Amino acid sequence: MEEIISKQELEELKKIGGEVRGAALKDDARFILKEKGNEGLKKLEEAMAKFGFPIKYKKLKEMGFYPLKADVLSVLLIKRLFGFSDKEIQEMGKFEAQSSFVLRLFLKYFASVETIAQKGPGIWKKYYSRGNLKIAELNKEKRYVVLRIEDFDLPSFYYQPLMGYFAGVLQMIVKKPVVCRERECADSKIVCREFLLEWQEG
Repeated sequence: MEEIISKQELEELKKIGGEVRGAALKDDARFILKEKGNEGLKKLEEAMAKFGFPIKYKKLKEMGFYPLKADVLSVLLIKRLFGFSDKEIQEMGKFEAQSSFVLRLFLKYFASVETIAQKGPGIWKKYYSRGNLKIAELNKEKRYVVLRIEDFDLPSFYYQPLMGYFAGVLQMIVKKPVVCRERECADSKIVCREFLLEWQEG
């Protein structure tokens, strides 16, 4: 296991503060079960335990709070244990959005770009104890949204499933394929990441 994550990386991960709902970790597990079956999940749990986080994904509570560093480690291990590319990790995030019962129920009654733009920052706060999600731009005519995440300085790989998740949510609303890519944050005075989500016409 030593070659998968270096001691330096592990020490940096352990410094990460904040909490996340168990739903994020359980979604990781659901994706691995779909892609790699029970053996894959067992392999992931064994790796998590060896690096100091002995968790059983199926026993986690969806709305319980768990260390954010555990989810960051989970994503990194999924990427490296199974050799997933950035695109595949984004697909994991999209799968998590599309398989979320709570999200699908919410979108059933509030399915509009404007509503999700209004409600999105509040939903973020319900799932993460740190960071802020903001809608930096919204242009329905030109078919794009710019999301900004502030005060959430985490390793770059952790943003890959978030990009997929954002794209998955928007895709369920506009009913068109959505492309998400990172762009340079317009506000250089704060720690932030910006993501441009675009969808096609027709």
